[in-house]
Amino acid sequence: MPDHKQSSSGRWIDILWIVLLLGLALLPPIDEIHKQFILLAIAVVQLFEAKLIAWLPGRGRVYSVLLKILLCTLLLNHTGEELAINSAYYPIYFIPVITAAMEFGTIGALLWTTFTSIAYCSLLLPVLPTLESQNEITPENGAYLALRILFFYLAAILVNRFAVENRRQVQKSQELLAALEQTNLQLRKAEAEARRSERLAALGQLSAGLAHEIRNPLNVIKGSAEILTQKLHAAQPLAAELAGYISSEVNRLNALIARFLDFARPQHLQLAPVHISEIVDHALETVRIQFPEAHVVIEKQYATGLPEILADPQLCEQVFVNLITNAFQAMGVNSDGDGGAKPAFAHAAPASNSNSILRLAIQPDTSDSRSGVSILVEDTGSGVPSELREQIFNPFFTSKKDGVGLGLAIVAKIIDDHRGSIRLEPDSAAGARFRVFLPLDPNA
Repeated sequence: MPDHKQSSSGRWIDILWIVLLLGLALLPPIDEIHKQFILLAIAVVQLFEAKLIAWLPGRGRVYSVLLKILLCTLLLNHTGEELAINSAYYPIYFIPVITAAMEFGTIGALLWTTFTSIAYCSLLLPVLPTLESQNEITPENGAYLALRILFFYLAAILVNRFAVENRRQVQKSQELLAALEQTNLQLRKAEAEARRSERLAALGQLSAGLAHEIRNPLNVIKGSAEILTQKLHAAQPLAAELAGYISSEVNRLNALIARFLDFARPQHLQLAPVHISEIVDHALETVRIQFPEAHVVIEKQYATGLPEILADPQLCEQVFVNLITNAFQAMGVNSDGDGGAKPAFAHAAPASNSNSILRLAIQPDTSDSRSGVSILVEDTGSGVPSELREQIFNPFFTSKKDGVGLGLAIVAKIIDDHRGSIRLEPDSAAGARFRVFLPLDPNA
């Protein structure tokens, strides 16, 4: 809609230019063919001026003003009866003066006005000796010429002041628009986070209630299965084995319920000053114990002089245990040491163990004007498919065959509780790259 209005306004201005120049063409001397051609040329330059400036952003404005000064000078040469400088068409010089005032700054406008005045005064040069010999250069004539030139400068200053103020207002409007867009973006993010928090809160309440309701019958089932295993161990080995399966599956369900509760229950952070590098190293050792046969090269890039941060050590360690475990699995390493593939995403091919590299980098960082530390966890696995990148932090979303979909959701929740952030950065040459930001003080 705005573009349509702008183009409509531009057409009306073009029509107005044609009407005004047509009016000049119908004024005497009408039979002067050079005058008509020059007016036509001025109309063409004026109509195509915007395209010229767009085509040559730097020089287009200069060429436009120069062409107009040249054409105006030619027009006066062909419309002055005895002296070109006495032509009634001298106000045509306001066209290049106003153009320069609109397209250039104050200094530029004054310089172009001076150049226009020199072009106007140059009309005296061919007849200057004659005028001197006939004593036709009088103070009155000089004052009349100076008056015309002063009006050139007056028009230039007035129009330039308006143009400069207009450009300033346009720039201010653009800055306000950019700030408004940024504010809208932040508002949309805040709304998305609020909706996500509401969903998580409702899901947490449901999970907690469901877990408590399920745990009691599971305990009864487990106890019964264990009694059956003990009584049938010798008499009926097959039945005892089946009872053992029941007990092991109940244990697996209990572990699943425990993860539900970890995700659902509100976190009460036990904040303490910690060195994040020590927590990351401890998490790495924990994962290494789970993967004793893993052949993974560890690359560490820890900045010196890292500041202490206020964080919950246990929960932060859980964050990096989950991230590093995912990285190991994405690189085709199993906790039983068989080297079998267990990728983070079921349809992605695991990387070769010979090229398995885990990169851990920690450095001071800032986010939203808050100081903190940034932790990078990068692997050389198969990476995250682009169509799944927006969903990996959603609860219960997983592409693992035996996954629950709570690992990264719990990670994101813990980091949110610390008022930090986690994002999956664009893939490197291979693998996934997670960047975690934790502020120095979550309460600041």
